[in-house]
Formats: sequence, C-alpha cells, structure tokens
Amino acid sequence: MTEISPASLRLPAHVEVSALIRQVHAAGGFAAVLARGERDAGTVIVVLNPAGKGARAYERMPNPDGTRAWALAKAEQRNQPDTLQDWLERRQAQDPDLWIIELDIPCGERFIGLPTSSV
Repeated sequence: MTEISPASLRLPAHVEVSALIRQVHAAGGFAAVLARGERDAGTVIVVLNPAGKGARAYERMPNPDGTRAWALAKAEQRNQPDTLQDWLERRQAQDPDLWIIELDIPCGERFIGLPTSSV
C-alpha cells in the first residue's frame, strides 16, 4: 500500500490564494495579492492589516509530524512601521516563488484557521 504524505495533499498555491480572497470579500473585507509566486508550489504569506491595529505576517511552519501550521512570522513594530515591509522584501528576495496576500478585515486569523483571541 502506498502511503500519502501530508505534502502531497497540499492545494496548489493559486487555488488556495483565490479561495482565501473570495472568502474575505464575501465577509465584507478587502484582500489583495501583493506578490504573485509560483502557481502550484509557492509559499504563501498572509499579512493581516486591519485598520489601525498593526500589521502581522503569518506563514506556515513545519511541525515535527510533517504537517504545516500557520504561525506568526513577523509583526509590525509600533515605533518602527517599516520593519514588516523590510522583512517582506527580504523574504521575497530569498524566495521568488513566494505569494504575499494582504487581508484587511477584523479577526482575519479566522480565514487561516487560527483563533482570533490569540492576538
């Protein structure tokens, strides 16, 4: 019997991004693609930027069991607002396959399966 790895169950990046954008728009929010990565296997970073709350970037990180879970990768510093943008630019330079998606909606964590009370 062939075992299916968690990585093989992954949706193509463009499908995941499209679905995320549609969900946010349907809920009355705004979503935009800031950087378009590799169509099928690109890494996705989601930037939550609700008005006046401070932007936060989430990325899937590997777990010991081989699965991947969303985790806070970088948060905007109140007294240094350019730190998040600088980090995103460095990440994009390191990984040209990277997708960066920005969501402007309250409690945006719910769209990537995170509890909203954790922020």
